[in-house]
Amino acid sequence: MSTQISVRLNDRVVSELDALVASGAAKSRAELVESALERELRRRLYAKEVEDLIAQKAAGLPEDDDLAGLAEWARTRTFPDLD
Repeated sequence: MSTQISVRLNDRVVSELDALVASGAAKSRAELVESALERELRRRLYAKEVEDLIAQKAAGLPEDDDLAGLAEWARTRTFPDLD
């Protein structure tokens, strides 16, 4: 199931979307927009998980051995504020 929504986009962004569709890199504007939104939602989910891991370690709670490396790696990185 899908729901149609309306969004207003910058002309430059629409031109780039159209160029990608025209080149065959994507089937439609909608496909590109949906893909970008899905990627952003995953990024936010992963960023939240990393924050939770860092907070867990800071609180002295036991870490999941499989994720301890991720938390340590994330502590040494900066993430751009995309909001």
